[in-house]
Amino acid sequence: MQLDAEAAFFFSMIVTATQAQNDEKSVLIIGGGIAGLAAASKLGEAGFSVVVLEARNRIGGRILTQHDSSSDAAIEFGAEFIHGIAPEIWEPLQQYGAEVTEVEGESWCVTDKKLSPCKFFAQVDAMLDKMNDSQPDESFLTFLQRRFPNPNRDPELEEARQHAIGYVTGFNAADPGLVGTHWLAQGIRAEEKIEGQRAFRSKNGYEDLLNAFRKRIARRGVKVRTNTVVERVGWRRGRAEVMGHNGDDRVVLTASQVLVTLPLALLKAAPGQLGVVEFVPHLPKEKVESLEKLEMGQVVRVVLRFRHRFWETISPPNDQSKSLSNMSFLFTQDESFPTWWTTMPRKPPIITGWAPFRSAERLAALGRSSIVKKSLRTLANVLELNLKGLESWLEEACFHDWQNDPFSRGAYSYGKVDADGAQQSLSAPVENTLFFAGEATDTSGHNGTVHGAIASGYRAAEEMIYARST
Repeated sequence: MQLDAEAAFFFSMIVTATQAQNDEKSVLIIGGGIAGLAAASKLGEAGFSVVVLEARNRIGGRILTQHDSSSDAAIEFGAEFIHGIAPEIWEPLQQYGAEVTEVEGESWCVTDKKLSPCKFFAQVDAMLDKMNDSQPDESFLTFLQRRFPNPNRDPELEEARQHAIGYVTGFNAADPGLVGTHWLAQGIRAEEKIEGQRAFRSKNGYEDLLNAFRKRIARRGVKVRTNTVVERVGWRRGRAEVMGHNGDDRVVLTASQVLVTLPLALLKAAPGQLGVVEFVPHLPKEKVESLEKLEMGQVVRVVLRFRHRFWETISPPNDQSKSLSNMSFLFTQDESFPTWWTTMPRKPPIITGWAPFRSAERLAALGRSSIVKKSLRTLANVLELNLKGLESWLEEACFHDWQNDPFSRGAYSYGKVDADGAQQSLSAPVENTLFFAGEATDTSGHNGTVHGAIASGYRAAEEMIYARST
């Protein structure tokens, strides 16, 4: 019997689906970010037949590394810093042979247009330490208003209060009026356990980590299909059918288990939109309710490369003996880009601007050229430089807007007031058929981090392995 091309294609899909359906160890992973890759590596090692479906033309998800053409320095548009000594990151990097260095240097602040070394960290830590998740949950702003009701009477206290808000909006990309103190306190405790105040970089950026997992999954027979957009998951206990498209071609695959590693914003969005998956039947009520207790933080970041490291010639007005030559971070307030950092310990003429929360929301409505202009204007204002001169030094500007990226719709997740247990509910398997991973599902306080995403992938893989053994 001879088949035309279209019939042959659908026949091959039916054969593939039937084979997958009959294989009790068949697994489909939706999402080729770091959580999906981590799960795939563990499942492949356990002898599962694993296919990863990734909507983009690359793996990595919210990890996106490029290299500067002049210095070959790693330029990150997504995750950048290795926070602390988390084994989930360090073990694969060491096995891969990556060169990792600690981020050192000086942090500078601009307050009331005055440049000086940062001294607010101890005060902010003291404020944050007063959060207690044994007390009723409340928003971070409510907490500040209750614990520090009259900050204007003490200028130093008010400055620390503003920096604390900056920490919550910047580091956590969270709305201080929504984020819960229970969630923040849990994250701080988790960070302390892994020395999370220390920051590191791998020589080739997070690309080293992706390459480490790329080697692992290739060695374990995992298949990765990029450019494959999943639209629908039909499921019943012990069987799931995944439908989507790859370009103009329809994709239909079945498996005994499906792991969903989609970013939080895509799980919260209504079906029918690019990147959003419809579940048939719907996800359980408690899982849907958990989504409402979590939120996606927004960030816009700009990477600027100049002809030279102009900041090395800048000194604080009250101490000309010092300079910004060893600057790692620059913090300011009331600007479009309140946080900046260099590529220390490497020293190419590159600096990154970070705009979270409301700043990101405002910037997202602008075009590329307007965003770059605002970033340059911020630098010129805080460092008291001539804007035209700064523009003349600029060689290249690039950025990635994660909130307008259809396959992420934001930076990373945070918990709102009364979100206790939300991650546990979100991460819970459904009928031992649907499983969930990704940074938003981490239950140990490491949401919003690469190591939290990896840990969630490992956890989900172990759940899937256990489900097949019972």
